[in-house]
Amino acid sequence: MIRHSALLFALLCVTLIVAYWQLWPKPIPDWTAEDLAVLRSLSLESLGDLRPDPSNAVADNPLAAEFGSQLFFDTRLSANGGISCATCHQPIRRFTDGLQKGQAIGTTDRNTPSIVGAAYSPWQFWDGRRDSLWSQALAPLEDEREHAFDRGQVTALVASDPQYREFYETLFGRLPEPEPADIRSTNVVFANIGKAIAAFERTIMPSESRFDRYVSSLVDGDVERQKELFSNDEIRGLRLFIGEANCTQCHNGPLFTNHEFHNTGVVSFPGDVPDKGRVAGVREVMLNEFNCKGAYSDDDERSCDELEYARTDATLIGAFKTPSLRNLENTAPFMHKGQFATLAEVLQHYNVAADAMIGHNEAQPLGFSQRKLNQLEAFLVTLAAPIEMTMSQAEQGD
Repeated sequence: MIRHSALLFALLCVTLIVAYWQLWPKPIPDWTAEDLAVLRSLSLESLGDLRPDPSNAVADNPLAAEFGSQLFFDTRLSANGGISCATCHQPIRRFTDGLQKGQAIGTTDRNTPSIVGAAYSPWQFWDGRRDSLWSQALAPLEDEREHAFDRGQVTALVASDPQYREFYETLFGRLPEPEPADIRSTNVVFANIGKAIAAFERTIMPSESRFDRYVSSLVDGDVERQKELFSNDEIRGLRLFIGEANCTQCHNGPLFTNHEFHNTGVVSFPGDVPDKGRVAGVREVMLNEFNCKGAYSDDDERSCDELEYARTDATLIGAFKTPSLRNLENTAPFMHKGQFATLAEVLQHYNVAADAMIGHNEAQPLGFSQRKLNQLEAFLVTLAAPIEMTMSQAEQGD
């Protein structure tokens, strides 16, 4: 009896020791030179200068950005006088709206993407159906579910507002008088309004996050600063992100996106038919009159490599643009139709990676424990920038 009790006690001790060893935080290994190279490539310091947009002659003109900021916040650019670009792209929400699908005069088909840093992307919208910021800015104005305006009304508003007319004529030359029969002149004015809005949107850039400061502390070898900036779980989450989870296959570069299109098997929005995504978007951008090959581009050479060599194959069925992971705070719900309310739900989706409803799911199941998922989420939170830094952008629209 005594020997039996002693054996049970010994087994209990071994069990407790094993459990204690599993729960005790393991030492975090040092970052390798290869790790540091990856982290520096993700840091905002690697973003580089914004490339010029040859299709928009006023893309980096401060006066155009000032004009564009006023247009961006102007509710008169809508059929009911109550909708502006900022209705859906709210600065306080990192230029999103907090809704599953955009809500303006009507309800749109998809979630409102953030436009922070969007100028770095060759494609706009979830399906890439526009190839520049200025051509993107035009689409919502005439969408009956958004502004429900038309290009003639846009031209008339600019002509009737003395300040807008002065802005326009300083930037683009004499404003033609609105004439319904003169479609070409109306289109030129309409395109120029998009170019002014784009000039403002090119100023909307991501701010430094805690992650960026952590990378700087690694480069500087400041151990104490590293401890202040990141918890052990955040470090482990970052290691998973660039390693075992292979998130950087799509979420790479300083904006945490490859600007490409992928089908990751996200379920359809309740009641919606499966969304074809990029395979339809690429066809639309090819035909759009305001694309970089069109008559309203300012680039005389029509240098449109992205459009020229855009993929159009069937692998794009159900594919959507990889979103930036910066500034995730205040941008829920997530995915192209706001299917997931929280980051935890997003991570669980990738943990299972079920078959796609349409096309082929490119993602491989992570198969992570809940602890690892929590660590990944802890890291993703470090990509948020202070809200006051984002809010400063709104002052340009006052």
